[in-house]
Amino acid sequence: MPESRHTKELPASLLTDSELIDACRVRDFARVFRLVKARAGIYPSMIARQCELTPSRVGEVIAGQRQLLHMDVIERIADGLRIPGHMLGLSRREWETPAALAVAEREPPEPVHPPAGPGPLAALPGVEVDSILAMAAGTNPSPSTLQALRSSIEDYWRRDDEHGGETLRPAVVGQLRYVEGLLKDRRPTPIRHGLYGVAAELARLTGWTYFDARQYQQARAYFSESLQLAREIDDHPFMANVLACMSLQATYQDKPADALALVSAAQDQTRAGTTPRVRAMLAMREAFAHATLGDRKATHTAISEAHSQFERIHESDPDPSWVTYFDEPKLIVDTGIAHGRIGEAAIAEPLIADALAREDPANQRGRAFHAFWLARTQLQRGKLDQACHTAIEALVPAAAVSSERVTGHLREFYEQLAPYREVPAAVAFEARLRATLPPPVQRTPSSIRT
Repeated sequence: MPESRHTKELPASLLTDSELIDACRVRDFARVFRLVKARAGIYPSMIARQCELTPSRVGEVIAGQRQLLHMDVIERIADGLRIPGHMLGLSRREWETPAALAVAEREPPEPVHPPAGPGPLAALPGVEVDSILAMAAGTNPSPSTLQALRSSIEDYWRRDDEHGGETLRPAVVGQLRYVEGLLKDRRPTPIRHGLYGVAAELARLTGWTYFDARQYQQARAYFSESLQLAREIDDHPFMANVLACMSLQATYQDKPADALALVSAAQDQTRAGTTPRVRAMLAMREAFAHATLGDRKATHTAISEAHSQFERIHESDPDPSWVTYFDEPKLIVDTGIAHGRIGEAAIAEPLIADALAREDPANQRGRAFHAFWLARTQLQRGKLDQACHTAIEALVPAAAVSSERVTGHLREFYEQLAPYREVPAAVAFEARLRATLPPPVQRTPSSIRT
C-alpha cells in the first residue's frame, strides 16, 4: 500500500455514515475495521501500524475472536484512524482542532517603528538593499519610469489578492527603498511628486501585507509612513485611503472607537473634493466602525450614505486607481457584512450570497473572506447543513492564499460550530478542514504495543 495512504483522513462520507456511527457507538471494532478497509482503503496491516497494534490482534478482532475494551487501546484507535472522540464516547481529541486554528495572532514582542529621522525618508524596517541601491546611483527617472513603477504596484496588488502579500513584502520594501533613494536628489517637480506618490503607495502596500498577517504594530508603522509621504504632496484623497485602511485594522483589533475616529479623519481629508466612489467606500468603512460599536441606527445611516454616493458614480469620474476595487459586488458584500456585524443575519445572508456569486474567481482571499461570512450568517439563522457546505467550499480559496486574516475568519466560524460538533454536517466539515490544513506534528511510536 502506498506510503501516502498511511495518514489518510477517513472520508467525511464514512464518518457520517449511520453504519459506522452505530458501530462506533457500541464499540464494535470488527465492524469499524471492516468499514475502514472497504470504504477508506486502509487495510489491516495499516490499521495495526496507525493504531499501534499488532497485525495478528487486528486480524483476530476482524474475525470476531477478540474484543477491544481497554481505554488506552480505544484512544489509540480514535487517534490512529482519526475517528472523532465523541463517536467512541471519548473526550474531544487534541488532533480534532487543526494546528493552524490554535496558533495565536502573530505579534512581535516589542513595537517596531521606523527609526526617527528628518522628514519622510527615514529608514524603514525591512530587507537590506543598500548594496543594490548603490548600483542604481545616478538614475534619472522619467515619466516612463513612474509608469513602470505604478504598473508593478498594480501587479503586486493583483498577486496579493490571489496569494497573499507576505511573500511579496521583500520585493515591495526593496522597491520602496529604491524610490526613496531617487527622492534624495533634486528632481523636476512633476517627477518628484510622482515619486512621492509611488513611495506612499508602496508604504501603504507594505502596511497592508503586515495587516493581512495580523502583525498590527508593523502595519501601523508603514501606514504612518505612507501618510507622511502623501502629506508631502498634499494628496488628501490618498491620505483618506490610508486612514481608511487604519480604521479597518482597528475593527480587527476590536478598537471600535479608534476605527470611528480614523474614518472620520479620512472623511475630513476629502472635504475639499473627491469622487463619489471614494465617498461611498469611506461611508462603508464608517458603517463597519459603527457596527463594531453596536450602534445599529448609525450603521444604517452610514450604509444608506454609501449607497447614495455609489448611485452618483459616472464613468467619467476621475477615480484614483486605488479605489477602483470598490465596485457593485464589493458594495453589496460590505453592506451584508455590516448588517451581519449588528446581528441582522436575515438581511446579511442574501446580500453576501449575491455578491459572492459575482466575485472575481481570481480574488482568492476575497472569496474566502466572504464565504466564511456567509457561512456565519447561515449558522446564525439555524441553517447548519448549508453553513457547513458553504464553509467547505470556502476552504478551497482559503488554502490557496497565505493570510492570517483568512485563518482568523475560519477560526471564528470553527468556534461558532462548537455546539454542533456531533452533527453529521459539522463532522463532514471538520474532516475536510483537517484534510485541507496542515496537520499537527504526529508522534512516532517507539514500539508497537498490544
